[in-house]
Formats: sequence, structure tokens, C-alpha cells
Amino acid sequence: MNNKIFLSPPHMSGNEQKYIDEVFKSNYIAPVGQFINRFEKSVRNYVDSKNSVALCNATSGLHLALRTLGIKDSQVAVSSFTFIGSINPILYERNEPIFIDSDEYWHMDVELLKKAIKENDIKAVLLPHIYGQVADIDAILKVCQENNIYLIEDAAESLGAIYKNKQSGTFGKVGAYSFNGNKLLTASSGGMVVTDNDELAKKIKHLSTQAKEPEFVEYVHKEVGFNYRMSNVLAAIGVAQMEVLDERIAKKREIFEWYKEFLDEEFMPEFPDTKGTRWLTTVIFRDKNPWEVMKVLSKNNIESRPLWNPMHLQPLFKDAKAYLNGRSEELYKKGLCLPSGTTLTKEQVKDICEIIKYV
Repeated sequence: MNNKIFLSPPHMSGNEQKYIDEVFKSNYIAPVGQFINRFEKSVRNYVDSKNSVALCNATSGLHLALRTLGIKDSQVAVSSFTFIGSINPILYERNEPIFIDSDEYWHMDVELLKKAIKENDIKAVLLPHIYGQVADIDAILKVCQENNIYLIEDAAESLGAIYKNKQSGTFGKVGAYSFNGNKLLTASSGGMVVTDNDELAKKIKHLSTQAKEPEFVEYVHKEVGFNYRMSNVLAAIGVAQMEVLDERIAKKREIFEWYKEFLDEEFMPEFPDTKGTRWLTTVIFRDKNPWEVMKVLSKNNIESRPLWNPMHLQPLFKDAKAYLNGRSEELYKKGLCLPSGTTLTKEQVKDICEIIKYV
């Protein structure tokens, strides 16, 4: 293959440039402007949430969720099988992460979570939905409610994923989405939080703009704030991307079915009564070494990457508490993320699979 096939490249829909031109004509390229309002409205309408706040990334959204809920110097339960962006916000507020291993659907194991709650003073559960799929939200939410614990959803990878006809990111107190360059919907970077709590939304927006008091011209500040707001330029890209979100989800799911057709391997399962986006098609090899497969694909100009390296294995967390069953370590040893860009053709997927078969 001559042209490089990327893992999950941006796919512009056509209106991005038009909307960016509008931004430049208006000269509102700062973190203010009509496209920020339009983007926030389009996301909250899509996921059916009362409030949405556009931010510079999903990590900042998780940080502000913890901050506004008062979760600091505490213990926070979080999946081990996730990206570091789920964990860093916990540390920003001097919290201690308590790592929970994966269930058979690769998300937070509910039974291990229950054990962790019994043995620790956990104040919040930060639940990542990975690879465009959805965790067992009902069971986890029930555990949180029974123990008076906040649920925060890291839905960075799962905008558009549905659990029992309800969007991921809308079950907890706060949900955060990512619009990073490799996500299903991308604004090159950026994020957004959603919440049904008006006061939380108001507080998050306030803190994201340096905690400026209403008397802005007097530069009055009563608390620490952050420079976390999204720019109008990125929001314009996001508005255009939202117009084709369902189309992109349909294509991602089609690509996943192509891989299943051409590869006789195991794939990430989908939790019952859910419909994920299949942001990335992820495979578990029965006999192959995923690192060797990745190397051969790379020689053929095809990008792939390992599954998440569990957080409890990171040097940064060598002394952290972890409730384990071995599943996340096994997934990391055997799995691979395959090219899942929405411009892929069936023929390209077939070619990728043919290369994999002969490793």
C-alpha cells in the first residue's frame, strides 16, 4: 500500500471551511462567539442534556467536574483499563485513584468496585467508556447511589454511544466528551461537559474562564480559575462535524463488520441493550503477537496501536491501590486497535486483514 492508512484520521464533512470563514469574517476567533453557542446547543440537544459547556479538552472537563463537586484530597475509583487522561484530573485535585479492573465487556468490573467501596472511603467514581462502547452503567450507578457516591462519566471516546436508548455521558452528575484529532467527531482539539444540574454547569463555565466575577472590568476574582474555554474557531469545526455525526457512526459500525467478516479473531463485545459507535475496531488475537502484527502493518504503511496499557502497571502508580482480576493485563498483551477511519473502503479493510493473516 502506497498511501499511509492512519488509525483514526479526521474526516471533514464539507461545511467546516465555510463556518471557519464566517468566524474569520466576524473576527470572533477568541473563546467567545456564536459558534460556541451553536456547538454547545447541538451537543446538548443531541444527547438530551439540559446544559453543556465547551472546553479546551475532555481532561479539563473531568477536572472541573471533580472541582465543582468538591472532590479533593479524597479517594476516587476509576477503571485501570483506560487512557491517562482519565486519571490526571484525579491527581490535579490531590485525590488518590483506586484502580478497578475490567469486566468481560472491558469496562469497570462492578463486583470489584463494590469491594473497593467497602474497603475505602471513595467519594466519586470516574467511569471511562472506552473505544466507543458503553459500560454497565445501571449497575454502577446503582452502587454509587446506594453509597452516596458521585458518578462522573468519561465519555471522551463515546459520543453517540447509547445505553438503553440514553446517551453515554448523561447518566452521572457530569459527563465529558472529547473532540481530539483522532475522535469520531473532531474539532482538532476540544471537549465539552454536559450536566442536568444548572448550578454545576454555571460553576463549570465560571471556573473555565479564569473565575472572573460579573464585575469583569474591575478584575474581581474570589477563587482560583482556569483557562479552559474552547475557541470560536474550533467550535465552528465542531458544528459542521455534528451535522454528520450519525453518518460517521454508521460508517464506523460498518467498518467493524468488515473486520469481523475478514478476520477470524475475537473482537470487543458490546454490552446488552447498548449500541456503541465502534470508534476504534479492537481485536484480541488468539495466537498472534500483537506487537509483531503492529510491526508488519507499519512496514506496509498502516497505523495501528496497542490496547490501553493498564494504569495500575504504570510507574507513576506503582504504589496505588488496585482491585484486579487479570483481565486488563490480558487484553493489553493480546489486543490491537485497527485502522478505523471513516474514509476506509471495504477493499482496504480486506487488504489489511490479509496482511494480518500472514503474520
